[in-house]
Amino acid sequence: MGNTWVALKGMLEYIGLEVIVPPPITKDTLSLGVQHSPEFACLPLKINIGNFIEAKKLGADVFIMAGGTGPCRFGLYAQLEKEILQELGYHYDSLIIEPPDTSYWQFVKQIKKVVGKASWWRVLQGIRLGYKKAVALDNLEKLVQEIRPRELAQGTADKIFHNSLLIIDRAQNLGELEESYILSREKLEHIPQDEEKNVVKIGLVGEIYTLLEPFASMEIEKKLGYMGAQVHRSLYLSDWISEHLLSPGLFKGKGEGRGSHFQNSASPFLNHFVGGHGQESIGASVLFAREGYDGIVQVAPLTCMPEIVAHNIFPQVSKSYGIPVLNIYVDEQTGEAGINTRLEAFMELLQSKKDALTAQKQYVTIS
Repeated sequence: MGNTWVALKGMLEYIGLEVIVPPPITKDTLSLGVQHSPEFACLPLKINIGNFIEAKKLGADVFIMAGGTGPCRFGLYAQLEKEILQELGYHYDSLIIEPPDTSYWQFVKQIKKVVGKASWWRVLQGIRLGYKKAVALDNLEKLVQEIRPRELAQGTADKIFHNSLLIIDRAQNLGELEESYILSREKLEHIPQDEEKNVVKIGLVGEIYTLLEPFASMEIEKKLGYMGAQVHRSLYLSDWISEHLLSPGLFKGKGEGRGSHFQNSASPFLNHFVGGHGQESIGASVLFAREGYDGIVQVAPLTCMPEIVAHNIFPQVSKSYGIPVLNIYVDEQTGEAGINTRLEAFMELLQSKKDALTAQKQYVTIS
C-alpha cells in the first residue's frame, strides 16, 4: 500500500524479524489477483492476493494484516485471503492485527504474537523507528506535492523522492533517519521552480488503499500534479498510525497528525460512522473547501460501500461551499485513457474558474 512497506519493514527488522517485501505492483500482480479472487471483491483484495502469491515465491511464510470493525468488508478480507491462498496451495500462517479502538489489551497481545521473544523495550524502539519513517516520508511527499505543478523540469521531484525512499529504507536508527530526511528535503528544496505560478489546489479524498497506493488509482495524484494542480490528500500513513495505533503522546511530536477523523466537519452532512473512510471523505472535503481549495477528487474502489455513501452526499457539500467534486471509482476494468480524459476536463473547469476569480479580484482592485 504505497510507501507503507518502508515503515513496517523498518519496525519489524529492528525487532529482529526477517521481512520479505513483495515486488512493486504491476499489471501481472493484478492479473494474478483477479484470477483467484471473487468477482464481487474490491480492487485492494485482488491486488493483495497477487502480492501474497508473489511474496510466497520469494519465500514468505507468514503474512501480517490489519483487521477491522464496522460495515466495511475490509475487516473480513484477511480471513478470506488466507482461505483463497490455502485453496491455491500457498500455505501461510497469518497474524491479524485488530485496531485497538475497541480493545487495547487485545491489540497488545496480538503484537506480542508477532514479536515473539523480543523485549518490550526493543518493540517500542522498533515502533518508534517505523513511525518516524512514516512521518519523514509523509513530509517529503507533501513537499513533492507542492513542487510537482511548479517544477521547471517535470519529473525531477519524483526522481529525487524515489531515491529518498530507498535511502530512508536503509536507515537503521533515528540518527541515520534524520540525516537521510534532511538530505532528501534539501535536494527537493533546490529544484528550480516557477514560484509565481498560480496553481490549482485539489483535495484528494477517498478510501485509504486507493489514496496511498499509486497503482490502484492509476497515479491520479501524480497526473494531477503534472497537469498543474497542487494536491493534498485527506489521509497520510503517519496520521492514520497516530490516530488509530498509538496512545496519546506516544512518539508524537508537536503538530504531527491531523488529530481527528473529521467528524466535526462532516456532521452537518454525515453525522455517524458508515465504515471505512466515508465520513472522513466528507469531513476532509468540507475542510478543504473552507481552506480555499479549488476542487475535490474522490477516489475509491468500485463497490466500496462507505465511499458510495459519501458519493451521494457530495452534491450537498458542493452546493453549500461552491466547490466542484469529481468522483472516480477504479477496478481491474478501468481504462487509463478514460481517467486521463476526465482529469483533464476537470482541470480545465477548475483552471477557468480560478482564472475568472483572479481576473475579478484584479478588476475590483484597479477600480
